[in-house]
This record gives sequence, C-alpha cells and structure tokens, in this order.
Amino acid sequence: MKKLILTCVLGAAVLSTSACSNMNTQAQRALSGGAIGAAGGLAITALTGGSLLGGALIGSAAGAVIGAVTSPNQVSVRR
Repeated sequence: MKKLILTCVLGAAVLSTSACSNMNTQAQRALSGGAIGAAGGLAITALTGGSLLGGALIGSAAGAVIGAVTSPNQVSVRR
C-alpha cells in the first residue's frame, strides 16, 4: 500500500511541475521546489516508517521556501 501511495504522489509531483509556463521565475522555483520537496519528504518517510503526510508536508514547505528565496544566480547547474 505504501508503494502505491508513493508512486501516486511522485507522479503527481512530476506532473505539477509542468504547470509552470506562465509564471515568473520566482513562482516557478517555489512551485517546483515544493513538488520536489514533497516527493523527497515522502520518500524519506516511506523508507524510515514515519508519517507519510507529515513528511510530504514538511518537505513541500521546505522546498517551496528554498525555491522562493533563492535567485537564479544562486542555483545554477551549468557552472
């Protein structure tokens, strides 16, 4: 059952990042950071046996905040 929930949430997180086309860059980073954080928090709590909802909420909040407060110059994979 946990694997099914994990798969569904990860799929939803991936699909939610495709809705970023008409947003400014800060909003795009906040949304994608929240989705990635939710997936990461969910995966970690699924592996450790914690509350799946709690892990997803904490990961989502942390990812959204980090995505919103960083600038494109601070986050670059091209360097």
